Amino acid sequence: MWPRNQYTGAGGGNYTGAGGGLYTGAGGGAYTGAGGGLYTGPGGGMYTGPGGGLYTGPGGGMYTGPGGGLYTGPGGGMYTGPGGGLYTGPGGGMYTGADSHPYMSNIPPWKVFIKELRRRGHAYEADQIERYLH
Repeated sequence: MWPRNQYTGAGGGNYTGAGGGLYTGAGGGAYTGAGGGLYTGPGGGMYTGPGGGLYTGPGGGMYTGPGGGLYTGPGGGMYTGPGGGLYTGPGGGMYTGADSHPYMSNIPPWKVFIKELRRRGHAYEADQIERYLH
């Protein structure tokens, strides 16, 4: 899981330094190696198997059920309320401020996730996310 909010400061989803959602170093949210947000193997944001950011089953980034990245209810990636991926307040995926408990997700970086959604026939969800990105 990596920070996936819109904050560009330390620890934010758009931060490129260590601990950030766009960090390309080991374990970072944009790292292509093991454990990274762009990794295609187990535990990676681009992994299509269990626990992966592109997995369609429970806990996956492409799951439409509770807790999934495409879930529209509380705690889901497409939820606009507190704690959701599309929430603009603290703890949300679209929050731009410093946050001691940032939105965390197993999905790849938002822009990559949008491309993957479109590739997999989820244009509506991709459009919804794009509406919120700054």
